[in-house]
Amino acid sequence: MALAYGGTTNQGQPIGILMLDTKFPRVPGDVGNAFTFDFPVRFQTVIGANPTRVVKEADPSLLQPFIEGAQALEAAGCGAITTSCGFLVMFQKEMAESVSIPVLSSSLLQVPHVARMLGPKQKVGILTARASSLTERHFRGAGMENCDIAIQGMEGFSEFSNTFIEGSQTMDLAIAEAEMIQAAKQLVENHPDVGAIVMECTNMPPFAWAVQQAVKLPVFDIVTLVRYAALSLMRGPFAAKCL
Repeated sequence: MALAYGGTTNQGQPIGILMLDTKFPRVPGDVGNAFTFDFPVRFQTVIGANPTRVVKEADPSLLQPFIEGAQALEAAGCGAITTSCGFLVMFQKEMAESVSIPVLSSSLLQVPHVARMLGPKQKVGILTARASSLTERHFRGAGMENCDIAIQGMEGFSEFSNTFIEGSQTMDLAIAEAEMIQAAKQLVENHPDVGAIVMECTNMPPFAWAVQQAVKLPVFDIVTLVRYAALSLMRGPFAAKCL
């Protein structure tokens, strides 16, 4: 007998995504565009959680709304949860404690893993939306306090910042891509010992291929992390073959 089990209104959405409350463009590759993934995802917006409150202010009053959002996604049947902002790693511990499924609050969770892949004289390069906002609190949340890192922010790049920090509802993709390439080149020119790049910002993956072509390094981001987690939730049997 084959039994099917319910318990939730909808099924078949392995990854839940906690979204900031934004209106800027989210093109394929962005965590907020469902076409980014080749498996179903479920979105949950945390009302009032805008980039200013999360990135610039690190507003502690947002913790409870994000916990409630994570719990709602778990109740809806998701098998793992991520977010649409890498700075939410500041809530990693509390969010993970609030649910019984994995929480991937930020692509920065990959930094310790990537650091261990590299040689002892190499650094992990981090491309972030706002370097001035990354603090020890974020490093602790990601477990990367002891990692050798180099950071490059996007503060000086107007198209990227106007869109993803200030909230412009239009973006020139060609300009934003050129800015990402320039920032990546700046990072490796200032730190030639960078052996791989982790993109903190969940809006950066649409430009990951262009960045990789420019600097010829491995590039990790929220999409690589979510795909890794999704694979663990959707395992299948290997085909048996005889020699």
